[in-house]
Amino acid sequence: MATEEELASVLEAVRDAAPVLRANGRESEERRWIVEENIRLLEKAGVFRAAVPRKYGGLDLDVAQQARVISEVARACPSTGWLTMVWLTSTWAGTLYPDRAQDEMFTGGSTRVSIVFAPTGTLKPVDGGYRLDGTWRFNSGVRGADWDLLAAMVELPDGTHQELVALVPTSELTVSDDWHVSSGAGTGSSTVSATDLFVPVHRTVSLEEAMVSGTGLRSNTGATGRNYGLLGYVLSGVAAALTGIGRGAYDLFLERVPGRGITYTDWTDQREHPVTQQQVAIAANKIDAAEALAARWHEVLQKAADAGEQPTDEEKAVIRGRTAYAGQLSKEAVELLYAASGGSVIRTDVDLQRFHRDIQGFSLHALVQLGANLEVQGRVLMGMEPGTYFL
Repeated sequence: MATEEELASVLEAVRDAAPVLRANGRESEERRWIVEENIRLLEKAGVFRAAVPRKYGGLDLDVAQQARVISEVARACPSTGWLTMVWLTSTWAGTLYPDRAQDEMFTGGSTRVSIVFAPTGTLKPVDGGYRLDGTWRFNSGVRGADWDLLAAMVELPDGTHQELVALVPTSELTVSDDWHVSSGAGTGSSTVSATDLFVPVHRTVSLEEAMVSGTGLRSNTGATGRNYGLLGYVLSGVAAALTGIGRGAYDLFLERVPGRGITYTDWTDQREHPVTQQQVAIAANKIDAAEALAARWHEVLQKAADAGEQPTDEEKAVIRGRTAYAGQLSKEAVELLYAASGGSVIRTDVDLQRFHRDIQGFSLHALVQLGANLEVQGRVLMGMEPGTYFL
């Protein structure tokens, strides 16, 4: 388990790198992939060791500590923060695989893993494993990842189908140059494809098993303090990225506002206007409220993991609602600050406009759709079943 000193060291290094991460934002967007300097800085900071188990030389940060790291990176650069979220949460998902797969994945103590949950591939059983075919879109971070987790369907002998998640080296995949978007451009979330790719059986796990912390072919089971509920853990990371973007937009607004007048009025310093004062307070409160909600779900996830248990379905449903709502609060804070920034904010050399566009796009991700997640939470709050198995 990581010490507070180790966490503090990572966070300090990320804060030191923040000006460079932010300055690289425009070039990353134009290249449609973050500049390599960002990856090198995060590697040096120890970010990519955060979710790797201690036995492999990783930091083994807990869910709340990982969220702090993700948020701090996103505060500096939204796309880099989103990729950090993907790489950390997917790396942790690798701990749900058999020991043999973990030995292959975590050698060296630092790794980057990507994931696509949508089962848009097929697995055909063969001797010793499967043959994988398929195409997966929106594969965030694949261009800088060592491994990729790809969901696919396999037909069982009785004619039914099962969803498996295959762990494959990214070097064995074909990556398309098709990432042309208005939000999150720096994430390079390209389409990948596999053709007749052999996947050994130890590099697969059923999604159903992963939802309850993995297979029986792994030594890190039980009350390790790290066997979180999969979806709640991933959603925690997503919410951390969105909250970090909100915090970063708040920083940028406060940097720009001193001395700025309000055009076509007698106000020569926008800070003195009562409406601006109210807007800043509201934005700050929304971001603080999102972080306070995070503390609630971190407690639920950690308590269960420490006891070697899974959160209840009701707790998982509430986490879905709360993470989506925290993301919504962060988005609203950014929208408010953007709208209060005057016409010059649309210039591409003004970082705040990129934070605004990126959080708009990231908030459309299916995992954080506000209505769907609040529906799941609201059902259990009224004593009903969640209405979905995806918990």
